[in-house]
Amino acid sequence: MSTESAHIDSYLFEPVALGPLQLPNRIVMAPLTRSRAKEADVPSELAIEYYAQRATAGLIIAEATQISPQGKGYVFTPGIYDDAQVQAWKLITDAVHAKGGHIYLQLWHVGRISHPSLQPGNALPVAPSAIKPEGQAYTDEGFVPLVTPRALETSEMPGIVDQYRLAAHNAKAAGFDGVEIHAANGYLLDQFLRDRTNQRTDQYGGSIENRARLLLEVADAVTEVWGGEHVGVRISPLSSFGDIADSDPEPLFTYVVKQLNARKLVYLHVIEGDTGGTRDVEGGFDLQVLRQAFDGLFMANNGYDRELAQKTLKAKRADLIAFGRPFISNPDLVERLRVGAALNEPDQSTMYGGGAEGYTDYPTLDEDAMR
Repeated sequence: MSTESAHIDSYLFEPVALGPLQLPNRIVMAPLTRSRAKEADVPSELAIEYYAQRATAGLIIAEATQISPQGKGYVFTPGIYDDAQVQAWKLITDAVHAKGGHIYLQLWHVGRISHPSLQPGNALPVAPSAIKPEGQAYTDEGFVPLVTPRALETSEMPGIVDQYRLAAHNAKAAGFDGVEIHAANGYLLDQFLRDRTNQRTDQYGGSIENRARLLLEVADAVTEVWGGEHVGVRISPLSSFGDIADSDPEPLFTYVVKQLNARKLVYLHVIEGDTGGTRDVEGGFDLQVLRQAFDGLFMANNGYDRELAQKTLKAKRADLIAFGRPFISNPDLVERLRVGAALNEPDQSTMYGGGAEGYTDYPTLDEDAMR
């Protein structure tokens, strides 16, 4: 390894303070839906090994986890709204901590990206406005078309905030080190932010200030439980994931970020470009505007490899780099990045659902060497 290469590598492996936590490196395991929860949205025993295998990440953000039965949008995804779920998550956080790792939980309400078969009493999914999304829901019957949701009543909004508050308390009881509020990828909080999906005429719609209201109320509730030094927020200002868009995202998300500063959140997790797609979105804006506006740590995500991560950190365009799919097939991703080793490719057929295959059985470098 050349001197210059070693110097660049030092950026990725510099320790960093995340609130009261001291992370050994700047590599974050992004939240990854794997659809392996058991009945009643309880995380499976396999998840204990899965997360412990990846505890060398500076921070693990556990998979998106529904804050209530209403918040569910996919089959076999875990919850954090009852005692059985809390106890199952506690086994996972204990295993990660035993390996010296740190783990946050991502709090999730899918809003309109759901289906009556996934909702209590086969009810319609809820949303800011009754606008049908394109796409399909993943249900017990396989993929089925999404439906037109029901618009939430103004009187229901405090109840939505209470769902987040309860989930935040439960995440603390489950032993997590903090939580991430999922306000990205076309799910409920993102639906309220964007003008394609929010056509309300009450105090939660219309102006930027009104569309941001629910996210900020949720941030207030969650930070009351945790303190801002244990709370991050994920946004995706340019993403079309979940059939979502905004006519003028730069002023919207700049306002959101400045308002989040008042809550003293520890990090801002930003999807750069289109989720799982191009980093350069036509008609987009320079997301470094948000980095400059935010007072805490900036976590960058989308299509990062070793070289891009090194360059981004060296240029001080981010403080943390989130890796998603590489962590699926590389439990020892941190070591592979450290030495510049080749990565295992993920098996698409075992990405969602199933058991240990394609979940806990990907080989490490040591296991590769023995083959």
